[in-house]
Amino acid sequence: MHTTHQSQAFATPRYTHTAMMLHWLLGVALVILFGVGLYMADLPFSPQRLKLYNWHKWAGVSILALSVLRLLWRLTHRPPQLPASVEQAMPRWQQRAHHGAHHLLYLLFFAVPLLGWAYSSAAGFPIVFLGLWQLPDFVAASPDLADALKPLHKLSAYAMAALVLVHVAAALKHQFFDRDGLMLRMLPGRR
Repeated sequence: MHTTHQSQAFATPRYTHTAMMLHWLLGVALVILFGVGLYMADLPFSPQRLKLYNWHKWAGVSILALSVLRLLWRLTHRPPQLPASVEQAMPRWQQRAHHGAHHLLYLLFFAVPLLGWAYSSAAGFPIVFLGLWQLPDFVAASPDLADALKPLHKLSAYAMAALVLVHVAAALKHQFFDRDGLMLRMLPGRR
């Protein structure tokens, strides 16, 4: 029975190699950036903390650029439909959760870095990408606005981390419990 699922999975339409690359690159970058954000938040003021904050901002801008590329790719390259057998086996709430989670992730791909950029601008700390190019301030400097934006950036980052965990858990459920081969659509390999 397991071999039937595997052969069925390879017959399932898959994402393009570009979509796979953008998915995994963005996923790994988000995990690393979230970890660095957690680590640096509790550091005492020091050159190391300033260095990590600058790196965090550069990575956030890079993630924003990757998100734009990923969205453009998705808008111009329709993703494969869920296989009919998988869709029929999923209760209606799982189908809604599947689509809703993807839409919410895309929203957060943009919201988290834009809130961070706005917070940095409001706090009076411009982003100098790679230490070479100063990006325009997203908003005018305002301590009150900075105080309002900081928790929004943090909460949206936590929301994205939680949603990424749910996404990973769902993929692992499909792979190891349902054994429907759905995860193989996003893994490079044989077509």
